[in-house]
Amino acid sequence: MNHLPPLDDGEWRLPNHAHIVVYERDREDDERGLLTIYDCGAAQKPPRAQLLGTLEGVAADAELESTPTGRIVKLREEATLSEDEPDRFRIR
Repeated sequence: MNHLPPLDDGEWRLPNHAHIVVYERDREDDERGLLTIYDCGAAQKPPRAQLLGTLEGVAADAELESTPTGRIVKLREEATLSEDEPDRFRIR
């Protein structure tokens, strides 16, 4: 499920208050985790997108919060989600 506005091939626009919940797996046979993207942490809406993969980096103004299963990225500005390699994402 991906309902993010596309920008280019392998790039999507993220809202300026998006929350990205990153679930990281510890299994060696499958490094992919799960990225769940919400429009805003305060909005009580279903996620905008759920993607299998890993979040390799964040180069946008954001607050990062560690959780027992991964991390939460709380964006403070509009940003772009890009898939540089299959299942490997970056926020710019």
